Parts: sequence; C-alpha cells; structure tokens
Amino acid sequence: MKLLHPSSWKDYELIDSGDCEKLERFGKYTLIRPEPQAIWSKSLSDQEWKKVADAKFVREQKDKFRFSDDVKGGWSRNQGMPETWNVQYQYNDLNLTLRLALTSFGHVGIFPEQGSNWNFIYDTVSGWSINKPRVLNLFAYTGAASVVARSAGAEVIHCDASRPGINWANQNMQLNNLNDIRWVYEDAFKFVRREVKRGNTYNGIIMDPPPYGRGPEGEKWTLQEQLNELIEMSSKLLERKNYFFILSMYAVGLSPIVGLNVAKTHFDITDAEYGEFFLKSKQGKDLPMGTFLRFRK
Repeated sequence: MKLLHPSSWKDYELIDSGDCEKLERFGKYTLIRPEPQAIWSKSLSDQEWKKVADAKFVREQKDKFRFSDDVKGGWSRNQGMPETWNVQYQYNDLNLTLRLALTSFGHVGIFPEQGSNWNFIYDTVSGWSINKPRVLNLFAYTGAASVVARSAGAEVIHCDASRPGINWANQNMQLNNLNDIRWVYEDAFKFVRREVKRGNTYNGIIMDPPPYGRGPEGEKWTLQEQLNELIEMSSKLLERKNYFFILSMYAVGLSPIVGLNVAKTHFDITDAEYGEFFLKSKQGKDLPMGTFLRFRK
C-alpha cells in the first residue's frame, strides 16, 4: 500500500488545515475552504489565515463533519480576487493550463491530489508505440485527465453527467491548444453498459466516481451499490495488452483495499498500485484525499 502526494505542483500548495477547514494556494490566490476530515487544530492562527486568504467559502450547516447535497452559504472574497483564473501544471514534457473558478459548491475545478494520476496517464500513453490509443474518462468532471491523455496522443472519450462540467472541460481543452476530445453527456453507468453491447474497447479507463450522484435523467448512482457492476462491465471494455486502469475514490471510511478487491474480482491483476492520496502540508499535518488503484500492462 502506498501513500502518494502530487510532487509536480508549483502552482498549488496546502498551507495549513484544521478545525474542519483548509488553507490552499492555487497560483496567485489563496483560499479557505471546508474540509470535514481536518478535525485537528490549525497550526497557524486565525489571524494568519485571514491575512493571506483572498477568498473563503462558508457552508451554513450544523454538521460540519459531513457535507449535505444542498449547499447553503457561499464565497466571500477580497477586492481583486477574480471569479476565474488559470493555473499551470508541469511534468516532464507535459505543460498543462487549467481554468479555475469559485463555484457555488465550494469547488474550484480541480482536485490537486490527482496530479499523481496525471503523471501516470501521461507516462503510460506517451510510452506506447501503438497508433491512436483510446482512453475513456468516466465521471470526468472538468477534464484535466482527459486533457492529459489527449496531450499524450490518445483519442479521448470524456463522459460526465454535468453539462457545465463538460463545458468547463472543453475550455480546458482549448486552453491547451487541443481538439477532438469526444464529449458524452450521459450517466456513466448507462454509457458503459451500452459500450459493452456495442463491442467497443479501450486502452485506458479512468474513473473517479462520487459516493452519490444523479445522471442527466435523474439516474441514481450509489458507489457502494454499483461500483462492483461498473468495474465488471469496464473489464469487458479494456484491451488485453497496452492498457491501463485507474480508480479513484473519495468516500470517507472506504479502505483502498475495497477498490483492490473489487478490481481483482474482474481483472487478472498481477502488479497493482493502491493506497491513499494526500496533500503535503507546509505545517506538517498532511491531509488525506481519498484512495486510488491503478495498474497497466
């Protein structure tokens, strides 16, 4: 089992965390956001946080340890703090530009811990000698992984149930002077089921499913009820050589061994990486950010 953190970020840092909040720098701007896992005390004082913060997101809910579906609250920001801005990510020959924004849910458009997966995707795809490898990105959000795979030379199918998310991903594609990512606005579970029936195959599958969610037509997604079947179907889509598979899960309480055991049920895995992602803090209190499983051949 491994503990991994993104080591290539110059435009991101976790400055401090505690009291169910985190203090982060994204490029030029420093934000305060809720973080239910940060149940320890802050290392820096409230005054030090306020001094450096450009914006703060507050959730108005009684239970600060669990996030509800209905977000109440919003951002307060200093004068000069924009609603959108760009950050850079560099890794070997990969030079990535990503659009960030202050969303009504408190997100900014990226999950920084995924940088380790971006490196894995870029190394794998760019290292293949095959012509036009195909990569499927499920629950694809704002498309950073899609852009990375496309930058490495893959044909990319980006599937997400959010139109705003797909529009955002399209902007990220254009920011990086790329084209021809295929956008699929659909429930990921239904799309995979149809792809199996069509007999389509992929060299890479990426999935970062939420604990709960809704599809475009109100389809209900529950991670613990449907993940096993989703991975079973995905195993039928993956090529038998020159392939990779990535599963990320941000569900508090689920061990990385859960993802490993589900994958072992449906794949012949001999050499998988699995463990936890975390964000390394300048103050020494590292922040857990979910589990990962990945393998390739």
